[in-house]
Amino acid sequence: MINIIYTILLFNVLIIVFKMFEKYKVDNLQALIVNYITAGSCSYFFLKQDFSLNYILNSDWLYHAMIIGTLFIIVFNFYAYGIQKVGISITTVANKMSLIIPVYAALLLYPETESFTYLKAVAFFLALAGIYLSSTNGGKLSFDKKYLWLIILVFIGQGLSDSLFNDFAQKFPNEGGFLFFMVLFFMASFSGILILTGKSFKKRKPLQLKSVFWGIIFGVPNFFSLVFFLKALGNMESSIVFPLVSMGVVVSSSLIGLFLFKEKLSKSNWIGILLSLCAIYIFSF
Repeated sequence: MINIIYTILLFNVLIIVFKMFEKYKVDNLQALIVNYITAGSCSYFFLKQDFSLNYILNSDWLYHAMIIGTLFIIVFNFYAYGIQKVGISITTVANKMSLIIPVYAALLLYPETESFTYLKAVAFFLALAGIYLSSTNGGKLSFDKKYLWLIILVFIGQGLSDSLFNDFAQKFPNEGGFLFFMVLFFMASFSGILILTGKSFKKRKPLQLKSVFWGIIFGVPNFFSLVFFLKALGNMESSIVFPLVSMGVVVSSSLIGLFLFKEKLSKSNWIGILLSLCAIYIFSF
């Protein structure tokens, strides 16, 4: 359980740093690339095993690292944009609603390690209701509908990324480790550089020192959040880990939005938070 708590705390640090991107007019893509280079460097720093390029290329988890890394830069770019356009609470809710995808995949693909109980089903539906109510005001979606496409992309992209990350945790529990993270993060940074290069043909932007600074600030907690998340998936059923992390982030990020960034929460938002807390309690026991 301590790994889940650390994951939630670190994810909220990431949300706050994302908000600083907007305040200081940081270029999202530049900062995200630096973030992944920083996270990859952290992985290398903690890496104790010897490795070679040939070893990496022949590793069974290589495709997991490459695909997840590519999805990371795409989803995080949408996520950062979403926080700035529709708010910290709603974007986080859409992001965490994606738990439907990895939970369903876990129950379907790993029946030998994942259990299904009626109590878990009740908690899961409470979690979904909590997420939905946290994102509505008076029965209406509380974000500009012209950005609905953005929310959908965050939902699908995060769901696929989480499913693949869990697949790695289930199939390679004793392999990869920091080497896997190093390849993943450097793949994410490489994908980001390709996107940035493509954008530069339309509009060239010089590298901002503030983007480098905030990218480094973001990269360190980003690295540790995934380390603790992987540990949680290795110690508990993933169909419990994903809802617990999602609910914890939904509740805490909503309160952060309220107290730090003065975002308003409606009555239905508060009901959603209460249902989320109930779901967390049931999942925890």
